[in-house]
Amino acid sequence: MKVEEAMHKGAEWRLPETPIAELAELMRKEDIGAVPIGENDRLVGMVTDRDIACRGLTSGKEVSRLTARDVMTDQIIYCTTSEELDDAIRLMENHQIRRLPVLNGKKRMVGMLSLGDVSHAASRELSGELVQAVSDHH
Repeated sequence: MKVEEAMHKGAEWRLPETPIAELAELMRKEDIGAVPIGENDRLVGMVTDRDIACRGLTSGKEVSRLTARDVMTDQIIYCTTSEELDDAIRLMENHQIRRLPVLNGKKRMVGMLSLGDVSHAASRELSGELVQAVSDHH
């Protein structure tokens, strides 16, 4: 199975200047745990709910002034639509990540592959291995 068949289509990014309060509201409203960050038509980062809590709220800075750029992870691990799902799962396991942005052949983000997507598309054994790998202490 290809990643394109399992991923959640239509993920949208926000700009690095987006206030973290706006990102948190989007996460609440859409019931998601991560928001991709893009600039100049390129994916440049990812903000998770954990980033907001651990990097934002504990930074000692005024929270109302923090933006995505202040808390985002800027080393993005991603997969492509044409990759085999098994390969994307191994990537998630190796990097202990729960969500992968999915890029097309033109390097444009077209979706997200989450732990939930994998649980619906892959075997129970493979899904279980992924859950165990991403849940281990870093």
